[in-house]
Amino acid sequence: MKHTISILVKNEPGILSSVCDLFSTRGYNIESLTVASTVDPTYSRITIVTSGDDVVIEQICKQLNRLINTIKVVELPKSAEKCIDRELILIKVTAKDDARSEILRISEIFGAKIIDVSPDTYTIEYSGDNRQVMAIIALLRPLGIKELVRSGMVAITRENQFVNLNK
Repeated sequence: MKHTISILVKNEPGILSSVCDLFSTRGYNIESLTVASTVDPTYSRITIVTSGDDVVIEQICKQLNRLINTIKVVELPKSAEKCIDRELILIKVTAKDDARSEILRISEIFGAKIIDVSPDTYTIEYSGDNRQVMAIIALLRPLGIKELVRSGMVAITRENQFVNLNK
């Protein structure tokens, strides 16, 4: 089962390497990884999607908490009522004459943006949850996906999950 872990860390060189080393040395797989500074640039948030049973995830969280620059580790809830998650994708689709209107229709239905047009391709930008991302990919695949880039998941709880760092 997939789990999303949000880690608040001091924004210092080597912390991402430490987190990745923890996963690789213990044989855990990272399915998605995103990192960026928070509203306070002295801190970063790392969002990791991994898989495992509850015991494995609990062990991962405990080991992440032991890292020196870790401030807080939270396993994000799977419930849409408690957590918001999004992923950005860029999709380059073959734009043959007969498929152009279908590409535009699918993009419009999903609220995606066509950000580049060439004689042979449309490049589409889309942001959504995993279900939505997989749905637009499935609809565009028969039209000819030339290239696909995914950002990895970012997620946040609907309630405050971290201490207020500005106090």
